[in-house]
Amino acid sequence: MNKLDKVINQLKELSNGEVINVPLPDDNLLDNYEKNINFSFSTEYRKLLKEASNIFYGTIELLLVTRDKKYPSELSTVLNEAREQGLPEDWLPICEDNGSYYCLTPNDTVRYWTLDGYSNDTWEDLSDWVEQVWINEN
Repeated sequence: MNKLDKVINQLKELSNGEVINVPLPDDNLLDNYEKNINFSFSTEYRKLLKEASNIFYGTIELLLVTRDKKYPSELSTVLNEAREQGLPEDWLPICEDNGSYYCLTPNDTVRYWTLDGYSNDTWEDLSDWVEQVWINEN
């Protein structure tokens, strides 16, 4: 079991099965979504979306990838809003935090971005972010 599998399992245990009422995306939906937003998802991010994007735990929620795109926390909507605010074009928001964003960068690190620019908060990869922010800070 790799590091991401471990933190996803830990997240599932901690949430006690609580989920938001949104279906998990499948590969077909993710492929279409990537084309629509002109962004390729990493293998780890795809796995996290397919297995944990509907988990309700603490104050953190992943941005949603859905067919009908009707939720306020829909990735495509938040991506457009964040870019209008100055988010770098090659960063992908994965979670909104009071108008700031946790983002995947081209080298697969996770960075925190705020309206006033960059923050020094960085995580080596998605697994570290899930563990340190989503699990440990809740």
